Amino acid sequence: MGQDSATKSHSDQKCTIGRLFVLEASGGRIHAMNADGSDSRVIVSECKIPDGIVVDVQAGHIYWTNMGVPDRNDGTIERADLDGGNRTIVIAAGGTFTPKQIHLEKRSGKLYWCDREGMRVMRANLDGTNIETLVKTGDGDDDRRDATKWCVGITVDPDRGQIYWTQKGPDNASVGRIFRAAMEIPEGEDPAGRSDVELLFDKLPEPIDLELDLENHVLYWTDRGNPPLGNTVNRASVDAPNGDRADIIVNDLMEGIGIALDVAGDRMFITDLAGSVYTARLDGSGKRPFLFAQGNLTGIAYADIPLKEK
Repeated sequence: MGQDSATKSHSDQKCTIGRLFVLEASGGRIHAMNADGSDSRVIVSECKIPDGIVVDVQAGHIYWTNMGVPDRNDGTIERADLDGGNRTIVIAAGGTFTPKQIHLEKRSGKLYWCDREGMRVMRANLDGTNIETLVKTGDGDDDRRDATKWCVGITVDPDRGQIYWTQKGPDNASVGRIFRAAMEIPEGEDPAGRSDVELLFDKLPEPIDLELDLENHVLYWTDRGNPPLGNTVNRASVDAPNGDRADIIVNDLMEGIGIALDVAGDRMFITDLAGSVYTARLDGSGKRPFLFAQGNLTGIAYADIPLKEK
């Protein structure tokens, strides 16, 4: 992919450049690069198993989750400038157990994330205040050992006031599920007993990260389970009736994890644990890797970054 593609966006190409932010869990690092893999640099190091990342372009920040050690309740969420400077802890250890994918909802000024061993869907203000649990799928050590209760991937539809999340289940067990609920807990209810939780898809190998094309009402997700349904990218209309089968649009990943959409540019970016970064059109065609053997890659985010005036 040449420079023209790397800067392709709905914005003036002279004013912005498409940038990717990629998490390397094995090395505890965050890489920033152009959308074709060029100009790659490490902007943050010494992270504690980073997993999910989002970009706040307007504020010039990235936010990411650190899983920590899953049985120690020491996961954190951090923030830094786009160049990795001014690093600060937003959610300290103890505030969330094992944070996974994270989503920025800019309109309301909230961070949403899934907490795997905490068995929760959570949110907080951008400065880390007002931590809330929106969904709770289990409680205690016995439940924590049940992978069907682990919340992993998340995305938000602010137009319709809904959250989506994955519960992946054990490895290759084909009991993974994707759920949807309102962004606000129904009045008089609690996170563990919500009446509005809707099961959208089940019997999935291992659904991981989610992304939502808000304009076209299409949900995308990675699945790291075994083929033929796993090691894939899938998509489905969020307007479809319950149980309608999703379309597999990308195959042959090596434990796919992260996904990021550039809807205006008609492309997606995908990472896998084998260390590759791929690009493809939104319909899955034209898939190709452009980076290899980059460590165990997890989350990925795409953003159109304003160019600095010289």
